[in-house]
Parts: sequence; C-alpha cells; structure tokens
Amino acid sequence: MSDSARGSIIFVNRYFWPDRSATSQILSDVAFHLAENGYAVEVIASRLSYESDESPYPADETHRGVRIHRVATPSFGRGNIIGRLIDYLGFYVSAFFKTLSLAGAKDVVVAKTDPPVLSWPIGIAAGLKGARKANWLQDLYPEVAEAFGVIGINSVPARLTRALRDRSLRKADMNIAIGEKMAELLAQRGVETERITVIPNMTDDESIRPIHAADNPLRKEWGFAETDLVVGYSGNLGRAHEVDTLLSAAQSLQEKGRSDIRFLVIGGGFLREHLEREVEARTLSNFTFKPYQPREQLGHSLTVPDVHWVSLLPELEGLIVPSKFYGAAASGRPVIFIGSTEGELGGIVPESNSGAVIAVNDAESLAERLIQYADDSVYRAQQGKNARALVEQGFNRRAVLSQWEALAAKLAPRG
Repeated sequence: MSDSARGSIIFVNRYFWPDRSATSQILSDVAFHLAENGYAVEVIASRLSYESDESPYPADETHRGVRIHRVATPSFGRGNIIGRLIDYLGFYVSAFFKTLSLAGAKDVVVAKTDPPVLSWPIGIAAGLKGARKANWLQDLYPEVAEAFGVIGINSVPARLTRALRDRSLRKADMNIAIGEKMAELLAQRGVETERITVIPNMTDDESIRPIHAADNPLRKEWGFAETDLVVGYSGNLGRAHEVDTLLSAAQSLQEKGRSDIRFLVIGGGFLREHLEREVEARTLSNFTFKPYQPREQLGHSLTVPDVHWVSLLPELEGLIVPSKFYGAAASGRPVIFIGSTEGELGGIVPESNSGAVIAVNDAESLAERLIQYADDSVYRAQQGKNARALVEQGFNRRAVLSQWEALAAKLAPRG
C-alpha cells in the first residue's frame, strides 16, 4: 500500500518515463515535479514502450522520488483493432488490481486516458478503497472512435462506452481538461462545473528557445540552406490529423518553381506512411523525413523550421487538443493551424497573431501564406516573436506546473 501516514497521488497511464510518447512525457514532467515539491507520488504504468522498440521496463523502481509500478500487459501492438483492444483490456485488468493493492483512503488516484475510458475501471478500484478520484483527459472516447469510423456513431458499443465514461466523470472529485472546448463538452455531458478544471499541456520552454537558422548546426546537417523557408512538423502524425491540404500546397509550390520552400517531417504515426507514399506518387522533391528526435535534441530540431504547421480534423475539435502547438510556438516560429476556425487553436492563433489558420482543403491559401513567409522575413519574425510571447504568458512550464501544484494542494496532502 501507499504511505498510510500521509497519502499519495497515484497516477495511472499506460506509458511513463523513460518512454518517449507524448502522454508519457507530459505525465513524467508533472509527476517528477510534484515529487520534488514534497508530494508522495506513485505511478501505475505498463512495462512496454509506445514504439515497442525497447526491452520491457523494470516492474518496480523509484526515479526522482516517484515510485513506479509497472504491470504486465499483452503486446499485440497498434497494427490491428483486435490486437489493440486486447492490449487495452489487459491494461484495464492489471491496472485495476494494482490500484486495488496500492490505493488507500488518504490517496488520490488520477487516471489518464491511455487506454481510452481508463476512468471507468480505475474509478471503480479507487472507489472500493475509499480514495479520491480524478481524471486527466487528453482526449474523449468513444467520440474519437466514432469520428474515425472505428465504431458506428451512436451504436450499442458507443452508447455503452459513453454511459460508463460519463458516469465515471460525474462521480470523480475532479476532471482535468486540456482545453476550454473540451471543458465545455464535459459540462454538456452532465459533469458539474465545480468538478472540471482546465490545465493545458505544456512545453519545455526552458530548453526550447528561438535559435537563428545560421546558429543551428542541425539545419545545415540536414541539408537546408539559410535562405530556404523550412516548413516543419514534429511529433506523432496520427489519425486525428490532416495532410492532404499540405500535400496539395507543396505540389502547387513545386509547380510554381518555389524550390526555396521545403517541408520537413520529424516523427512517425499512422499518417506518416501515407504522406511518404503521396510524396513519392506526386514526385515531390521538396520533402525531407526524419525520425523522432531525443528529447534533449528538441531545442535544435524544433528550431530547424522557419514555420511550423499542426492540424486537427474539424470533427475532433474539443475531443483532442494538438499539444505539439506549444513546442512549435516556444521555438519562436509562426504556427500554421490547418483545421477549424471555430476550434481551440482556431481562436488562439489569430488572437495572438502568432501564425495563420487555414481551412482543410484550402491548399491555395496555404501556398499563398507560405510564399508570404518566404518573401517577407520581417513579418515572419514578428509572428514568431508573438508565438514565443504566447508561451511565456501562460503555456510555459512554470505556469502549468504551478496549476498542478494548486490542484494537488486541493486534492492531496503534501508529504
């Protein structure tokens, strides 16, 4: 059991340090910070890595003051739906019993959303032990699965999953949404407003800082000239994102002879293979692909581009927030958001004058904006400064961790 004298904050998520996935890194930052500031912190996670490229992690260890409990789970991977569901079920069961064995009446159990609807089984386990319950929502299922066509809209599985999810959210002591649109959706589902708080995801603005192109050795190493306009994407390129608008814009620019505008894609994900196939099929010579970069390299890899782009399918607004936006903005570069003008970033970007919002399929407007950035470095630099200022004003590491400290003080006693 956790420390019965003072209580613990017990986070539950499939991935944790040293895994490199986004949910792992975000959770790791918060957990380590709270531990270093006097809270008793424990984490329940899987022994597997997101990319399945590392040996199983130790079952139990302590790192930077956080006690880590890793449970055994199936490892069919993300290749097919059935295998993924078996992996989910395995973690539900293992994490449920581990929570039962660890949690006590003085603890608070915080369930993230990997795997989806984790709030339901973990909420039951925490409730059986009398622990306080919180849910940290990175996305909302089954709505995301419905949007992807994985399950039928309002089908029996969707209705059942939604009912279980909603019940677990309504009974929780707190639900942490990562955006205002997501918080609005929670309220529409009947969650009391006093049980909802918004804490955005953050970026490491201390290590990711603006660097001039001439001062970035990685830019030259990757074959980009100082005079190129490099349009970059960094991170997971998943089902929730959109690439066809960018592809059409890149094709248009190549046909116009703008060889100085080049595209850089760093990372992986479901859509990367599709993007590479399309680049080859369209005989585009203005793309460069690189693998995920180590976290300690992000200060250089995120400043190779002169402009960043992020995207989100409009039907997923409020269900997901593209957290990679914050790292891109911290680099001091303009950020182009391809998605809904009515969405979370659809409001933040124009209000801060830190980039542009382009509707899905409006490739010509995207091409025109990139030409403007390439031809007007002063305009581009000013928007980049605005993007960095946006991060420094509220989406920075210190501000977000302060919000987590305030929430922890409400939910759990300091050790």
